[in-house]
Amino acid sequence: MTPPPRPMRPLLPASGDHATLRAGFRWALPARLNMARQVCFDWLDQPERTAIIDLSGNRRRDVSYGALAGMAGGLAAHLAAKGVKRGDRVGVLRGQDPFCAAAHIAIWSLGAISLPLFKPFGPDALAARLGDAGARHVVTDKEGAERLAAVNLPLAPIIAEETALDTAAAPDIADTAPDDPAVLIYTSGTSGAPKGALHGHRILTGHLPGVEISHDRLGQQGDVLWTPADWAWIGGLFDVLMPGLAIGVPVVAARMAKFTPEGAREIVRAGTVRNVFFPPTALKMLKAESMALPGLRSVASGGEPLGAEMLEWGRQAFGLQINEFYGQTECNMVAASAASLFAPRSGCIGKPVPGFELAVLGADGAPLGEGAEGDIALRRGAASMFLGYWNRPDATAGKFSGDWMLTGDRGLWQAGYLRFVGREDDVITSAGYRIGPAEIEDCLMQHPDVALAAVIGVPDPARTERIRACIVPRPGARPDAAALQDHVRTRLSAHLVPREVVFMDSLPMTVTGKIIRKELKRMAAKEETQ
Repeated sequence: MTPPPRPMRPLLPASGDHATLRAGFRWALPARLNMARQVCFDWLDQPERTAIIDLSGNRRRDVSYGALAGMAGGLAAHLAAKGVKRGDRVGVLRGQDPFCAAAHIAIWSLGAISLPLFKPFGPDALAARLGDAGARHVVTDKEGAERLAAVNLPLAPIIAEETALDTAAAPDIADTAPDDPAVLIYTSGTSGAPKGALHGHRILTGHLPGVEISHDRLGQQGDVLWTPADWAWIGGLFDVLMPGLAIGVPVVAARMAKFTPEGAREIVRAGTVRNVFFPPTALKMLKAESMALPGLRSVASGGEPLGAEMLEWGRQAFGLQINEFYGQTECNMVAASAASLFAPRSGCIGKPVPGFELAVLGADGAPLGEGAEGDIALRRGAASMFLGYWNRPDATAGKFSGDWMLTGDRGLWQAGYLRFVGREDDVITSAGYRIGPAEIEDCLMQHPDVALAAVIGVPDPARTERIRACIVPRPGARPDAAALQDHVRTRLSAHLVPREVVFMDSLPMTVTGKIIRKELKRMAAKEETQ
């Protein structure tokens, strides 16, 4: 007789409404906590249990917790032999595959700090992050090692496949506390260069309540989790991969060079997927192709608000309510919808997740009441809140006002629901990515034909916003738009390439020389109406 499936390990209780869950929730963090145990080695009492469903090759391969522990153990031993020690930063430059998960687990087991890196990054983008972090080792594959060869830093690439062990025994795992540094995730660089948000080992626990309720109590029998979002971003890594492993929900790993509705449908079929995190752009592409995906139990989405039309389409295409969620790299999964707990409210993200206290602050820093627009803020003490920006104490201090972490976003309360209004900064939301203009502007300024560059987002029905570069050429130069786009593509990443390049005689600036991007956006909007 086949034994019954062993229970999963969600953080939240299996019953109770939203108000009860919030009222009864406390961050019961243990004195000693290491995420390597949470997501892998604590499951070695069930070594045969499926951890990852690997579709990254040409066939399905189910990777057990025992096998994942062997990969991580081998990597940990190899890294230790290379001199990696507690507190060292180690890059992870891989796509969605089991060794990406094993790399983070291995690094955490040593007490070192993992640095997720996006595979399509060009040499400048990689150098900026690796250089700022002071990383010297990068776990990658052969393709990644070739990319790293173009980075002008003293790096030691480690090909993960060459380090596997035959044993599933747990290595000696560092004795770490919840606030000990574990992962360094770089922001999109909304003001200046990208900043490294340093998180402790409590970050995963901090994500679990929001992940669980946005998937209508993730951890039900038969649940299988997948996202097309890359595991180099906080959305892929801590909204899907690591929560799935910690709870015991198999996570699908699948390489998608480019998202397509047909490809998504095949992954859902081949991976027997029941739970999906779709970025809004992926949902828009599915809608454009009238692609229905029956058989799913939950669909979550975050990164930008969905409109009533998209939510209604989701009910028809999936037969369920899409649950939206909200957060930032600095403190994620703080508000969410949860169809199993409360009815959605049109135009609103949802309600605060258990464990998080949110406020909308006025100009005086005091919380505002119902219907008043202000700054969305989060009270200190939440488990997914970052420790601070890497080597940026001034920027860290500026992120807080007393007991509140400022998100830089505007919002208001409507009958207990959080309504997102807009962003205070100049961040561009395009195809599910939060993109800061400074990094792209800096890259464009390095082109010999460019005197000045400003980057803004302009409305786009498919991507929310498309990137527009406003260029003042150097005297006598005649730059080519395609050449500038290729420059960004090769030096940074394809998702940072401006889709529009406009040439101007001058840029609007303040008396202190700061570019007035709001004026550029106003000019772009005027063009649209002509």
